[in-house]
Amino acid sequence: MRLKLVINTLRGAIAVLLFAPLIVVAQNYPNHAMKIIAPFPPGGTSDLISRLVAQKLGDALGQSIIVENKPGANGTIGFDAAAKAPADGYTLLLATSSIVLNNQFLYKSLPYNWFKDFAPISMLGIAGQVLVINPNAAIPIKNIKDLVAFAKANPGQINYGAGAKGNTAHLTAEKFKSAAGINIVHIPYKGNGQATAALVSGEVQFVFSDMAPAIPFIQAKKLTPLAVTSLQRSISLPDVPTMVELGYPGFESSVWWALIAQKGVPEPIIQKLNATLEKVMASPEVQESYLKLGVTPLYSSPAKVNEIVRKEIKAAGDQINKLNIPKE
Repeated sequence: MRLKLVINTLRGAIAVLLFAPLIVVAQNYPNHAMKIIAPFPPGGTSDLISRLVAQKLGDALGQSIIVENKPGANGTIGFDAAAKAPADGYTLLLATSSIVLNNQFLYKSLPYNWFKDFAPISMLGIAGQVLVINPNAAIPIKNIKDLVAFAKANPGQINYGAGAKGNTAHLTAEKFKSAAGINIVHIPYKGNGQATAALVSGEVQFVFSDMAPAIPFIQAKKLTPLAVTSLQRSISLPDVPTMVELGYPGFESSVWWALIAQKGVPEPIIQKLNATLEKVMASPEVQESYLKLGVTPLYSSPAKVNEIVRKEIKAAGDQINKLNIPKE
């Protein structure tokens, strides 16, 4: 009995000795500037979220956090750069569902693995999209029925703007194409913000836009919203019906954001970042900023992020396979 007690005591003492340096690391963290890699171009919702989080998280931690945009290959370039960064908690990554869930079904190989290379910190937000048209366009479209009727009467003559192949806006438009039985053409842009701006200038006929770039144009009467892709109406656009209300049962498309680090970042640092984010996300200023972006703020445990990924990844693969999008 005494021997067992001695062994248990020694095990406890060893655990304390091994864990103590990590606690000290977390207490001294961060002691210099940090960065968040944003795997998309400036100007879109994801970029705005990354900058908001960088500012508020940096203020709470007492260190500056810069945002480094690394767009390309539907986020692959930014994810690869983040995966190869030192696992010290000073390089974080803003992840989006379109990259996390879709890329493995769009590319034959990836230079990173979500579960092997990354350590989630927390969910950050979720949002639907808004289907918008240019009210000054020459084509006679005032509602979604007009859009579908015109597309059917003019197959292949309607162009829609979206980011790179496989991002949420692209998949949403392809889902609409399938549900409505129409022939429409994808015009790719560097990001959804650029696609929305292209709609304003008349380059394309419609866009499933993120809320943030669309709302100012809607308020200025330069774009007309036809529908939102969330199952409930958006608090930012309460008068705009959902796709379900307009006769597309089960039509839902949303994007979520999460903050992650590299696998191997000490657990006390992950927990410190998570606890700090909990306070940041609950602040009235952040809540109000998210509302202006049309995004619902979220906070979660690190484990919840991976739980969501595991839950949603099969559905993402099924959708891409159903749309017959070939791998690159």
